[in-house]
Amino acid sequence: MDLQLSAKTAFISGSTSGIGYATAKLLLKEGAGVIINGRTKEGVDKAISSLKQEGTDAPLSGLATDFSKPEDIQSLLQQLPHIDILINNVGIYQSRSFFETTDQDWYQHFEVNVMSGVRLSRHCLPKMLERNWGRILFISSECATLAPPDLIAYSMTKTALLSISRGLAQLTKGTHVTVNTVIPGSTLTEGAKQFLLEIAQKENKTKKEAEEDFFTNIRSSSLLQRFAKVEEVAHTITYWASPLSSATNGAAIKIDGGSMGGIL
Repeated sequence: MDLQLSAKTAFISGSTSGIGYATAKLLLKEGAGVIINGRTKEGVDKAISSLKQEGTDAPLSGLATDFSKPEDIQSLLQQLPHIDILINNVGIYQSRSFFETTDQDWYQHFEVNVMSGVRLSRHCLPKMLERNWGRILFISSECATLAPPDLIAYSMTKTALLSISRGLAQLTKGTHVTVNTVIPGSTLTEGAKQFLLEIAQKENKTKKEAEEDFFTNIRSSSLLQRFAKVEEVAHTITYWASPLSSATNGAAIKIDGGSMGGIL
């Protein structure tokens, strides 16, 4: 299927690894130009080098930004060319008791996970509306509704993205610009791999046993009963970033393996 992305340019925040990196790889294969992003120049350069080995001729570049620093974001915005597709993917999380989570922890989660997307969307959306085409995607999480007790600050930010995305979508009424939220479930990112390794070592189990225990005891609501591959999530994101998804706007798109429940 041709996703008609060859003339588009995408910016993906937090894309030197995980879901963001996998999405960048797929967009490049579809012929879209991609600007990747990470916290350090070294990380960005490494990801660019790896992506270039895929053999695509699509334009590829990168910009380093620490989204916990508003001044870094201002510098980023000044360097961004016209963006057709904005994927607000960057996020941080910290497994910590509610009683041990400090005010600074809450502020940092909000600054990185929420305000990064707010600032990037405020910059890109007017230009998309002027050109009458664009895609903005917010990458949320199953934690938006599950709200695990050790991830309350993180969950709060992922819930906030749903409101922001829906509100922005209403600003696009009657245009060819869309704003949607993608909601992945438990996904086998580098962080998840490290989590499973630590649990396996701590409990003297294999990684497979640690994963099975996670879905038996912690994420028992999952119908998939395994971690999704980053590529599985990226395929969905890539479609919703394309012109073929033109009839979907203001939606919350689940890739949660059924963990969030409900019929909507």
